[in-house]
Amino acid sequence: MKLDKFKQEMATVYDRRRDTYDTGKSGKWHQDLACRLVKCVDLKKGQKVLDLATGTGMVAIEAAEQVGSEGQIIGVDISEGLLSVAKQKSDRQQLTNITFKLADIETLEFPENSFDRILCCSALPLLTDVPQDLRLWRKFLNSTGKIGLCVFAETAFVHGVVLQKVARRYGVNIVMSDLTGTPNKCNSLLLEAGYKNIQITTEQYGSYIPYEPSKNDRSWDISLQHPHCHPLLDLSSQQLEQVKAEYIAELEVLVTEKGIWNDMTTYFVVAAK
Repeated sequence: MKLDKFKQEMATVYDRRRDTYDTGKSGKWHQDLACRLVKCVDLKKGQKVLDLATGTGMVAIEAAEQVGSEGQIIGVDISEGLLSVAKQKSDRQQLTNITFKLADIETLEFPENSFDRILCCSALPLLTDVPQDLRLWRKFLNSTGKIGLCVFAETAFVHGVVLQKVARRYGVNIVMSDLTGTPNKCNSLLLEAGYKNIQITTEQYGSYIPYEPSKNDRSWDISLQHPHCHPLLDLSSQQLEQVKAEYIAELEVLVTEKGIWNDMTTYFVVAAK
């Protein structure tokens, strides 16, 4: 597997999260998304499923139970760390119908018409050429196949939205859920890639989060570690400090008695080949 610098950095970020990805409130949320996505695509016994950016195998394992022993699941990811967790979970549950593969989901090679379902939960904002990827994956679906995606609104994840807003003032474009920001954008994205019968279900997983000024530095540091935010590091140290100050000021404006509302508008998109 050959990865460019951005993807290698991405793999490293998720390798470091191998021991915490499934834990706590975030882990439960990831599991909820996985279960909801699998439910949306109406799996049947014996079907063959490709799980893209499988991570710790949440979608793959849920799907494996739905398709039964006569079905087959292939889970693909660029993070060896997350895949090792997925394999351990699968082995503990004695699932024999799952194969995990270390590979870049944007350069996959499978025979055409290989899968009944292709699933991708939460990973689209991390990819470099989503329209091309969707066209590639469509080739892997058989004639009655469907793709199922879990994506996010342009308003989702308050810290990222605020940082994106401030960064633009300094000429830095941080790409987040721009392509899937509204139902209309989701629909257009799939139509242009050749899909049909597109169905979009909207769910809200938002909540108020406490604002603790003492944790601003940690929040900022975590944001800068993400490869999508690395363009900020090209700014001068003075500019970067100004971005940080404005980022914190923007968050403070959003504080209410309940905390800061963290919108988590999520779209579950299902489309036929």
